[in-house]
Amino acid sequence: MFDLSSVDLLDAFTRELRLCKLSESEHVVVLSEPGSRGDYVAAAFGAAKACGAHVIAATVPGGSPAPMPSTHTGAGPGLVSVLNDSTAQDLLKSADLVVDLTREGFIHAPVQQEILRAGTRIIFVCDAPDVLIRNLPKEADKDEVLEGVRLLKQSSVMRVTSDAGTDLTVQLAGSKPEFQCGFADDPGRWDHWPSTMVLCWPEISDGQIVLSEGDILLPFKEYVRQPVTLQIAGGQIEKVSGGAEAELLSTFFDDADDQWARSLSHMGWGLMRTADWFATAMYGKDDLMGMDARAFAGNFLWSTGPHPVLGRESYAHLDIAMRGCTVTVDDTEVVTGGRLTER
Repeated sequence: MFDLSSVDLLDAFTRELRLCKLSESEHVVVLSEPGSRGDYVAAAFGAAKACGAHVIAATVPGGSPAPMPSTHTGAGPGLVSVLNDSTAQDLLKSADLVVDLTREGFIHAPVQQEILRAGTRIIFVCDAPDVLIRNLPKEADKDEVLEGVRLLKQSSVMRVTSDAGTDLTVQLAGSKPEFQCGFADDPGRWDHWPSTMVLCWPEISDGQIVLSEGDILLPFKEYVRQPVTLQIAGGQIEKVSGGAEAELLSTFFDDADDQWARSLSHMGWGLMRTADWFATAMYGKDDLMGMDARAFAGNFLWSTGPHPVLGRESYAHLDIAMRGCTVTVDDTEVVTGGRLTER
């Protein structure tokens, strides 16, 4: 029987690399570890060849410095085999485009910034095949997220509220607004396929966050079953109360033995209209990173742990995706009751 799924993957990866503006004169490194999906390595390799680029497939030993298992957590600590090997780093710095197919990526590892400063573009890929194909980005996605970035840069305060009781005030000064659009087309650019979101790295936020039933806790990849209230002061989680998930979060923070575990990290809102909120319930936990939840159109996504703007390195990284929130940036509502505000 023919494996026709490989045809779909090759087509999707080829379209993705073209969005990354891969040209015939460029060099691509397809980076993987033994636990990476072999069909993704083959599809990325074939797609680079289809684009006429020079391509090298590099497989390095697995193993993360993070204490938690490498199950597509989103913590992005990188691989020890690359973090401790200047030859591997030099290979990545010499490439025009790196297709990162490792299980966790390097997003929160300082070495990734060194690679990007060399002008290398990096596109990180690890969700399930149909998640990638369903959420294949469009060129126009970049324009939309850049509009959100511009709004954050010119504003002073972001406020997040919900009928469940969330009322959080975020100071935007120095928060370095950023975006993900699902493709990396500029020199020195990292992005994640799939993703379409606007985010920032604030230092100070105050108020409370109330998680409702059906909100999603990542990397646990679990839906909230009972409301959880988190009291926030000065960008720190001061108190967690509520049902079973409150105990889960409190235990995670305590067991992390990390000074930044209760510190808020990035936050923002999703714009990926093709995302499926229920995807988290339909896959095994090792089959997906969870970008449907993280980038779901109209969500409010916030996180804990690492904070590159403030120089905080941490493995205690949670992403928590919420629905039903209203997000206001100065006087502009960008999300109203969990739905993107059309402007």
